[in-house]
Amino acid sequence: MRSIDLSGISDASVQACEEIAKDAGVNLKDCYQCGKCTAGCPLADSMDLMPREVIRYLQLGAIDVVLDAKTPWICAQCVVCSSRCPQNVDICSAMRAVRLASKHAGKRPLPEADIFDDEFIANVRVHGVSNEQYLAAAYNLKSLHFMQDMGNATRMLKRGMVGVSMHNTKGRANVAALVDRALEADAARRAQSDEDKGGDE
Repeated sequence: MRSIDLSGISDASVQACEEIAKDAGVNLKDCYQCGKCTAGCPLADSMDLMPREVIRYLQLGAIDVVLDAKTPWICAQCVVCSSRCPQNVDICSAMRAVRLASKHAGKRPLPEADIFDDEFIANVRVHGVSNEQYLAAAYNLKSLHFMQDMGNATRMLKRGMVGVSMHNTKGRANVAALVDRALEADAARRAQSDEDKGGDE
């Protein structure tokens, strides 16, 4: 872990970290830094902060370090970290909450991951299910990775692994309503949080 001057951490930074923990349903005091989450993470080699470090920086109130980290955007949400935690800290949920907070703060440490998230949600919202071939095409266009899947696409089409038909679930309107409710709830919570911060100033 990098060294941090704790005297430079403001009350607002501590509060921001506490809000992330609250959103995730995590008690930061439960983590005693045993490192089992990090030891089990299959993507730790690609991360700039280890999972335990993300939790530690949240404990310290180092909000900028956490929001600038690539780790929450690399996290595959496989839940290995949470399942290995002897204190039942849901690290996986904390990663999601950090990712949302980072996005709302206008930070995109890994723009490709953000693009993929948005396209996946949009795909599921419209069709009720993910159509991988169209998800990949939309992602490649928006991320400017135009030729990324060209080699595999032909082979997958020939083998029937993907097709051109669009799949829709019967209850896709219900799925869209769920997605909309979740987005509206998040927007309302963010607005309330901003209002509360304004009142404290």
